Amino acid sequence: MNSFNSYQLQLSRSMRRENQSSVSQFFLLGLPIHPEQQGMFFVLFLAMYLTTVLGNLLIILLIRLDPRLHTPMYFFLSHLALTDVSFSSVTVPKMLMNMQTQDQSISSAHCVTQMFFFIIFACVDNLLLAVMAYDRYVAICHPLHYAIIMREELSLCLLAGSWILSCAYALTHTLLLAQLSFCADNIIPHFFCDLAALLKLSCSDTSLNELVIFTAGAAVVIFPLCGILVSYGHIGVSILRVPSTKGICKALSTCGSHLSVVSLFYGTMMAVYLFSSSGLSHDKDIIASVMYTVVTPMLNPFIYSLRNRDMTLALRILFRNSNLFAK
Repeated sequence: MNSFNSYQLQLSRSMRRENQSSVSQFFLLGLPIHPEQQGMFFVLFLAMYLTTVLGNLLIILLIRLDPRLHTPMYFFLSHLALTDVSFSSVTVPKMLMNMQTQDQSISSAHCVTQMFFFIIFACVDNLLLAVMAYDRYVAICHPLHYAIIMREELSLCLLAGSWILSCAYALTHTLLLAQLSFCADNIIPHFFCDLAALLKLSCSDTSLNELVIFTAGAAVVIFPLCGILVSYGHIGVSILRVPSTKGICKALSTCGSHLSVVSLFYGTMMAVYLFSSSGLSHDKDIIASVMYTVVTPMLNPFIYSLRNRDMTLALRILFRNSNLFAK
């Protein structure tokens, strides 16, 4: 009798494990909006996405065409613009398709792939902001040695290091997620496959996944943020030592755009973290995520174009040449 009961127990466990691992798709709840507002928000987010793509591609084009922008700072800016386009393209097209078709399902393979690339581009974005802060630190605090320090080899190494570290971090989370089992509840209260939301749906022990988030996550979030703060701390000290007001304005103009993007990026990121960790409503978490994934990449081209004198001049030259060519 005991042996029969133990056999039944093992059989039920194996069937439960099979049911848990057989989740073939998830359902994204999407944005917290009323059905009658779907059309309006579809047009709004489509316009924002097209603005993001066209604005960032314009920055890349300007940097490629204008020889005066062939410097380390604009080299990193062009890759930041490319990352922003990719970052938005991971989540926004799927969200727009779901809003248009009213089909909220996403296959498990597609969901994991979306999460993988979302983590990659978010990490690259984060690391590139830190690299650009270091570039501004060298330019302002060590202007005479700038060309020697920020040579092409170092710029390529910093860019490659950002991509390698981001890919390794995303791959680690993807491999750990593949080891988990999922229960019958496959509804994700978000508009994309967020790692934290997926871990909450798992029936397995996620302590290792959470440990990697808090440890390896420090390497791609906390350390770059500390690097940015230290760089701008030294920049602030150097600016205060400049006797002339003209010199202070020139120094601020070279890093004002970057500082605005850093504030916007980390401000929205911290809002997402605070809303998700404090147990507040999912609606506030989703709104903060929209700011982080949709609004920030859209605003970056405007910030760098309107607050950067070199980019504004390059844009005027491009429009002037295009008008001459049209005539």
